[in-house]
Amino acid sequence: MTDRFILALDQGTTSSRAVLFNQHGKVVGIAQREFGQLYPQPGWVEHDAVEIWATQRAVMTEVLARAKVRHNQVAAIGITNQRETTVIWDAETGEPIHNAIVWQCRRTADLCQQLKQQGLEAHVQATTGLVLDPYFSATKIRWILDNVEGAQARAERGELRFGTIDSWLLWNLTEGKVHATDHTNAARTMLYDIHNHCWDQTLLQALNIPTSLLPQVQPSQSLFGQAQLGPVAVPVAGIAGDQQAALFGQQCTRAGMVKNTYGTGCFMLMHTGDKPVQSTHGLITTLACSSATQTPYALEGSVFIGGASIQWLRDELGLIRNAAESETVAAQVDDNNGVYLVPAFTGLGAPYWDPDARGTLVGLSRGSNRCHIVRATLESIAYQSNDLLQAMQQDAELTLTELKVDGGASNNNLLMQLQADISHCDVVRPSNSETTAAGAAYLAGLQVGFWQPQQLAALNPPARQYQPQLAEPQRQARLTGWQKAVAQCRFKGN
Repeated sequence: MTDRFILALDQGTTSSRAVLFNQHGKVVGIAQREFGQLYPQPGWVEHDAVEIWATQRAVMTEVLARAKVRHNQVAAIGITNQRETTVIWDAETGEPIHNAIVWQCRRTADLCQQLKQQGLEAHVQATTGLVLDPYFSATKIRWILDNVEGAQARAERGELRFGTIDSWLLWNLTEGKVHATDHTNAARTMLYDIHNHCWDQTLLQALNIPTSLLPQVQPSQSLFGQAQLGPVAVPVAGIAGDQQAALFGQQCTRAGMVKNTYGTGCFMLMHTGDKPVQSTHGLITTLACSSATQTPYALEGSVFIGGASIQWLRDELGLIRNAAESETVAAQVDDNNGVYLVPAFTGLGAPYWDPDARGTLVGLSRGSNRCHIVRATLESIAYQSNDLLQAMQQDAELTLTELKVDGGASNNNLLMQLQADISHCDVVRPSNSETTAAGAAYLAGLQVGFWQPQQLAALNPPARQYQPQLAEPQRQARLTGWQKAVAQCRFKGN
């Protein structure tokens, strides 16, 4: 019998990747290519959508060649992608009418302020689960229609198509035959009603966005179309935004299960079951990976500066030579000696949402040294993640069973033990760190019968589990020290 594989396309903010999985869920090939980051003005971020497609197509070809896998051995394709990034293209030629506007771009801040003044903020939160912010796709669409000559008229004539990156890839993979997205990506546009599962007419009218511009929304696990892979047509059978894909890749499929991705920032998602939870702690309500029979919800919170604080230690302070050294340096002391770092270099995210907060290092004494500062930096990642975790448990009225972790910094054993101690829960790291790509692969594999649901948990067993070791009085003392430090960084003195 010929071996069969699932091909996951993992299109990220700085690179396009292709990851090949075998029947046992093992990674048998990875290919990756970076692409350009465009900064036309301060605070503006763009990508060349054509370059994104070119790099994604190239790594697809490369990974199959390297793994010596033929086109007809690929059972299905799954897509996972950077979320919110916005592309508008010509429906006939497939040519983008402007560079992609990236999720990080802040150019529509003034438009968001106008929408708030129009009284739309409460409607946005109640309908889409999001906060009214330039982060999401809706105002990026409006900006392109306003700033590309003739774009609004062309959109109204049905000549243009909008998509997040998943839709752009799907359009190209199917040679322009399919214009679709999944629930998780639609939920990040700030145009989608996550309760009634439809595009929201109030927001479309407020932003003057024609419905013909929008993709069809399907379950994350469903048949989206046939991709032309060489001479072979291969089903695209799973799509999910990167953080929801990681949630599914970690098999957090029941209410109360949580994953945290430790990257430049940290993204934490809690599965909340079949009912949306409206946050009162500054979290986002969103859709988790869906199927024909289930459309579950999740709570999401973001730490702006996670692993980036380790880069700061290396690049700006010169206290470490590389990221891995942070663990060995921090482990040279037993505790932080009263030193706390709050890395609010770009303000504080959830649950504080304080854009005016600034990075603060407190508790220094004559005995403070390099090791204490490095340890305080690692601890700051765990403290910020714990703030999200506590907010989620309060919002969802659920008690955490364990925290599943992935991302580059999850390989730091000291940080993971700190997280277990501070959050007073088990922290579980899987054997395969490619959880985002795995989530896309699992969705596609389930749809085509490559795997059965009961098989998935065994495909990526835990590699290591960290259990709390800190006595409760010490834990509470450290949490109190952290909260005092946060209060200092938010001080609005003259």
